[in-house]
Amino acid sequence: MPLPLEGIITTIAKKWAILIISILGHHERLRFNDIMEILGGISPKSLTDTLKELQNEGLIQREAFPEIPPRVEYSLTEDGRQLCEAIIPLVRWAEKRDNLPEKTCHATCGFSEGCPSRREGR
Repeated sequence: MPLPLEGIITTIAKKWAILIISILGHHERLRFNDIMEILGGISPKSLTDTLKELQNEGLIQREAFPEIPPRVEYSLTEDGRQLCEAIIPLVRWAEKRDNLPEKTCHATCGFSEGCPSRREGR
């Protein structure tokens, strides 16, 4: 019998997954290029693959709008928001360890200034 965390840990342990969850936790909705800009350094293929995995796990949702040019936005599902809340203590621990400011932001999931989207002034 698989352990409860087995599947989800495989997904969220990947390099960009927690950062994407964090960024989407700070914004109600984001487009692909906005996520790429905030992350800086991720390739389009890596972002696409990670977004698909997070979507398959039910952590994010993808909404395509029937417009020209096409518009696609990503947001957290309820499970994604709960995960975002659950990782706050981990982020705070990492900030203390790295001596980063601990001032809490007023974003959706309450991450502090150490969040990538806050470092970019978003």
